[in-house]
Amino acid sequence: MEFLTILYLTYTFISFYFLMIYVLTYTQNKSQLNETFKTDKTRSLSIIIPCFNAEKNIGKTIQAHLDSDYEGLKKIIVVDDCSTDNSAEVIKEYTKKYKQVMYVKTPKNTGNAAGSKNYGSKFVKTKLIGFSDDDSIPNKNATSKMVGFFNDENVGAVTSRVLVTGKQNFLTKSQAIEYKIIAFTRKLLGFLESIYVTNGPLSIYRKKAFDEVGGFDPENMTEDIEITWHFVSKGWKVHMAIPAIVKTYPPTKIKAWFHQRIRWNVGGLQTVAKYRKQFLNTGMLGLFIMPFFMFSWFLGITGLFFLAYRFTNYIIMKYLVAKYSVAANVALVTMDNFTLNPSILFFFGMLLFALGLIYTITALAYSKESGRLIGHKARDIFIYSVFYLLMYPPLLIVSFYKYMRGYNTW
Repeated sequence: MEFLTILYLTYTFISFYFLMIYVLTYTQNKSQLNETFKTDKTRSLSIIIPCFNAEKNIGKTIQAHLDSDYEGLKKIIVVDDCSTDNSAEVIKEYTKKYKQVMYVKTPKNTGNAAGSKNYGSKFVKTKLIGFSDDDSIPNKNATSKMVGFFNDENVGAVTSRVLVTGKQNFLTKSQAIEYKIIAFTRKLLGFLESIYVTNGPLSIYRKKAFDEVGGFDPENMTEDIEITWHFVSKGWKVHMAIPAIVKTYPPTKIKAWFHQRIRWNVGGLQTVAKYRKQFLNTGMLGLFIMPFFMFSWFLGITGLFFLAYRFTNYIIMKYLVAKYSVAANVALVTMDNFTLNPSILFFFGMLLFALGLIYTITALAYSKESGRLIGHKARDIFIYSVFYLLMYPPLLIVSFYKYMRGYNTW
C-alpha cells in the first residue's frame, strides 16, 4: 500500500474517531447541554477587566457587569495597562458614579493580558475571581448562570459561551458560526472533563485555585489556555455554562484575524511544550486534552496536504493527457473518462464532509439566536464550511514556523 494511501486512511480514521466521540457524548448528555445550578450560597466575586486603549468599548463592558443580576458581585476592578488613549478618563467616570468600580494602573505596560490580569488579582479579596476582556459584553444573567457550578468544592473554574457582535461581513459571519461550534464542542468536552480553555471574554475562578497555580503565565501568549491546563493538572474540575452568554467584537479584517489566530496557535504550541512531560501520563490532561490538541493540528495540516496533492495531480494529469492527445491526434474526451465508481478514498472524503456539515448544523441548532432553526443562511454556512475552513491549514503552517522562530508578539 502506498505511503500516501496509508496517511490518508490514518487521517480518515482519526477524523471518524473524534466524530464518534462527539456523537456518543452528545447522545448521552444532550438533555444536560443547558444545565445550570442554583448556588447554595452567595459567594463573593470580583471581576477584573484588563484594559489597553479600549476607549470605544470599555464603558459598555463596565456597564454590562454593573447590570449583572448576581448579588455577590462586590468589585469590578479595571486595570489600565498604561493606555495611550482616553480609556483612563472613561473608567474614572464610572468610579465616580459607582463604588463597585475600582481603577488601578500598572506601573508600566505589561505587554500582554496575563500581566495586567495578575496585577489586578492583587486587589482581590473575594472567594471568586473573574476576568472579562475590555471589549466583551456579558448578558445580565451570565455570571449568575456560572457561579452555581462552584457548589462542588472540586470545581476550580467555570467559563461562558462566547458569541460575536458588531459589524457584519463574510469574515464576521463565518466567525459567528465558528464561535457557536466552538462553544458546542467545548460543552461536549466538558462532559469528558476535557475543557482545554477558559475564555478571556468571561471566566470565573475559585480564588483558592487561582492562587494555587500562581495566576496566569505572562510568558504564554494564550494565558487562558495555559491556566486551564494548569488547573486540570492540579486536579481541579473545569466546567462550562452554555446559558452564560457573553458577546465579543471579532476581527473584521483578514489581517487582524490572521494576527489573532497566529497568537492563538503559537500560544497553544507554547502550552504543549510547557506540559510535554505530562503527555499520556497525567489524567485527562495527558491522556485526552493534549492528544486532542495535537491530532487537531495533524488533521488541519494533513487535510491541506491532501487537497493540494490531489488538485495538483489532477491538473498535471489533465495537462499531459491533453498535450499527448493533441500530438497523437486522438479524442480528448471519450466515454471511458466517465465513471460511476468513485474510489474508496473519494467516498471517505465526501462522507467526512457530510458528517462535518451535519455536526455544524447540529451545533448551530443548539445555539440559535433567532426564530430560524439554525440562525444562519445556507450561503453563510457554505462559505464557512468550504472557504473559511480552508484558511486554517496555511495558518497552522505559518504558526508552526513562527513558533520555531521564537515569535512572541502580542
